[in-house]
Amino acid sequence: MIVDSDLLSMQQARILAENAFCAQKKLAAFSQESLDAIVEHVAACVKPHAASLARQCQEETHYGNATDKEAKNLFVCGRALEALRGMRCVGVVAEDTAKGTLDVGVPLGVIAALCPATSPVSTALWQVLLAIKSGNAIIFSPHPRAVKTLRTLFGIIQAAAAERGLPQGCIAYLETVSKSGALELMRHPAISLIMAASAPTTLPDVLACGKPVIFGGTGNGPAFIERTANIPQAVADIVASKSFDYGMAPSAEQSVVVEACIAHEVEHAMQAQGVYFMTEAEAAALAGLLFCNNGGRKPAAVGVSAQTLASRAGFLVPQNTKVLAARRAFVSEADPYSRELLAPVLAYYVEADWMHACEKCIELLLHEKNGHTLVIHSNSPEVIRQFALKKPVGRMLVNTPAAFGGMGMTTNLFPSMILGSGSAGRGITADNVSPLHLTYIRKIGYGVRPCPGVQPCTCAAAPASSPCLPASQEQSLEALRRLLAAALGGTQG
Repeated sequence: MIVDSDLLSMQQARILAENAFCAQKKLAAFSQESLDAIVEHVAACVKPHAASLARQCQEETHYGNATDKEAKNLFVCGRALEALRGMRCVGVVAEDTAKGTLDVGVPLGVIAALCPATSPVSTALWQVLLAIKSGNAIIFSPHPRAVKTLRTLFGIIQAAAAERGLPQGCIAYLETVSKSGALELMRHPAISLIMAASAPTTLPDVLACGKPVIFGGTGNGPAFIERTANIPQAVADIVASKSFDYGMAPSAEQSVVVEACIAHEVEHAMQAQGVYFMTEAEAAALAGLLFCNNGGRKPAAVGVSAQTLASRAGFLVPQNTKVLAARRAFVSEADPYSRELLAPVLAYYVEADWMHACEKCIELLLHEKNGHTLVIHSNSPEVIRQFALKKPVGRMLVNTPAAFGGMGMTTNLFPSMILGSGSAGRGITADNVSPLHLTYIRKIGYGVRPCPGVQPCTCAAAPASSPCLPASQEQSLEALRRLLAAALGGTQG
């Protein structure tokens, strides 16, 4: 029997969306306390599987390394989960009795979620926790490269959620994965919002569905080392960040911009901490591994170690090499090193001063139109302020590893595995995504002052059958009654 996978996937999408729509109506009646109990139980049930899911993910996708993926899974079950505790998302979320206002959180409904292959377990788990916390149903379209791992994860999640009373159908995923099924899911009338934690290449199709979109793709972020920075610490932060999970964290540095007066010191520190500066020939050989002739990314170069990349490109590097660096002068469409590299590879630029470095960073941020994340290493409050005011970016990090600071591990940004893009038109928020992004606020306002021109009511009490009206209006109504009585032959009406 021949099965059309596209048609099957589309039919599954329709059924799951309709079931989720009905299930979410039941979920909408849950209190915040009931939702929180489900969130806590799901995270507690997934946590013991953090290591095994990380290994399975790496073996299936061949991206990154299991140790760092386990760290991300535990981050969601730990630091990120802690941030959700005590947060009110549904029901009365704020009240000001003095001003007579009330805010009521209302779930959006059913969310369609696209899951990436780079961090499928930690991202999908976080999306589930966000959805449940805010009273929404969620349906996943898994990445084809991570289907088996996500099936294992969702099995654990669905069983745990059911134990705490989550209505069946509130957490679901496409068993048959196809682009047609994903599009059918996103376009379905039951879907209220699309959460696309996926590659930027999917964004045109997502936006064409006509739904609100949270776009949490990866970014092409520069790191600027300014002359007042603690150079050894700045370099250590960059190397740790860019080598984490072999360069696939969404906010990880993609390039380093350095002031000329400290370039020699920075390069010496980078070499001492495991950065290998490629020759022009070596950089050209590696570039051929990164992208196809049509500009598409080669999956074999994503999320693998610096040593593996060098070996595949045909050159040798020292055993302690953690990151490869390519010296560049210009940002160019023709230069692969101007693009986002999901690998432990950095472009390296030297600029005359911080103002030229500022312009270089803007060029890099706008090059792939993501405006995701920028990190600056500096001890000059004025330079930091100027960067903060001028950069077209969703988040700017100061003196911290970008991969960890962006997700809220080393900063007080909201802990999240979904980081919004900073460019207008590419999603409804540039923030670290929280459950509050999955609700809308119903505003309640009590009358606290009279309307100008309307006489206050002076009657002591009015009969239940008649409204309480100002005296002038009551007199007018009495005159109208007399006229009607006369017209009707003296019969009172």
